[in-house]
Amino acid sequence: MSLLELKNVSKIYGDLHALDNVSLKVDTGEWVAIMGPSGSGKSTMMNIIGCMDKPSKGEVLLDGVDISKESAKSLTRIRRDKIGLIFQQFHLVNYLTAVENVMVSQYYHSMPDEKEAMQALERVGLADRAKHLPSQLSGGEQQRVCIARALINYPELLLADEPTGNLDEANENIVLDIFSQLHKEGTTLVVVTHDPEVAEVAQRTITLGHGKIMKDMINENFGR
Repeated sequence: MSLLELKNVSKIYGDLHALDNVSLKVDTGEWVAIMGPSGSGKSTMMNIIGCMDKPSKGEVLLDGVDISKESAKSLTRIRRDKIGLIFQQFHLVNYLTAVENVMVSQYYHSMPDEKEAMQALERVGLADRAKHLPSQLSGGEQQRVCIARALINYPELLLADEPTGNLDEANENIVLDIFSQLHKEGTTLVVVTHDPEVAEVAQRTITLGHGKIMKDMINENFGR
């Protein structure tokens, strides 16, 4: 069953088609990587899927709801309730500890719960760093705090933008191992990346070029 579907989606800025009549489906529990060079439409697609922008044309169905027709207020609610966002730039609050940064996400969703936030940090192997400020954490640890923050409200879709872009190889592997575990638990993942090594561990890779889907392929080595 499709959790996400784009139907003939375009995003147009004057004469520029950042997305040009794109259609795709992402099934519940699927792990999809979106690749492409700079200017291919990756960021535009992420912003539309993540309810941070609306298409110029077409439909975007998330869990059966056409979010392309929703108001800005409604999109904020949908993003809060259904989507976990992970960014290349960590966007952590520098004066809050790791566990407090996770709890911030709870604050906008329901009620902060330190016990649940600690459990989220434990899932990403950071329970022992919970009381540290971002400045006291490595880049890889900060990214794992971001993952915990994205997971705390049990999103239906985890959307990651270049999640390993600022990480060394060791921390990249840790993050990908976390994604693999989340996929095994049934989480739907859409990962935007320029790195072929990140894309090849996903279940499926979609390659964009000039706002169009150039290739959509299943990774035959997935899970091996």
